[in-house]
Amino acid sequence: MPRKPPQRDPSAAYVRDAIAARRIAGRKCACGEGRPWALIAKSDPVECYECRRKREGKTTFDNHHLAGKTNNLGTVPTPVNDHIAELNTAQYDWPKQTLENPEGCPLLAAAACVRGVIDYLHYLINKFLVWIPEMLESLSTFLRENMGAKWWVGTELEKYAPRRRDHLPDNPNPTNNLPPEDAKSDNDVSARNPDEKLAA
Repeated sequence: MPRKPPQRDPSAAYVRDAIAARRIAGRKCACGEGRPWALIAKSDPVECYECRRKREGKTTFDNHHLAGKTNNLGTVPTPVNDHIAELNTAQYDWPKQTLENPEGCPLLAAAACVRGVIDYLHYLINKFLVWIPEMLESLSTFLRENMGAKWWVGTELEKYAPRRRDHLPDNPNPTNNLPPEDAKSDNDVSARNPDEKLAA
């Protein structure tokens, strides 16, 4: 399930999302896109920005300004639906003074760069990584049920199995692994030098 960074103003975000959802009234684009922010208002039938652009022969990518145009001109090419529904909406949660930075304050510009990268990292994690653990866990359950609890034994995947204490050989006496001279007790007279023997 997608995860987002903690919102600075959850109440305002809820209002924005509720208004967007009410505007779409539960409808989806023919492609399956259902995020309210990615759907074009008053389109009938409802259509997402990506499908509109495809139909018009335009690029389906936007140049996302990570820190906002007023803070940094650097951009990252991003699918238009994600740009509008995920990244632009994330910037709505920033302090207005940081996003707009009317006086060009360098500290606010730096803050915007940090906020922008954080938002984009969350976007990338949700886009490319969040689904993988659930898929691996589902596959693990499937293999266990169909091939047995230790299905990986004897396969190439066995080398990736975690090393666990209950898999290590019993060794109650750690001196068994030491060379003979190191395993001798400090009380063993034969291990002492000749002068120590005479003193004893």
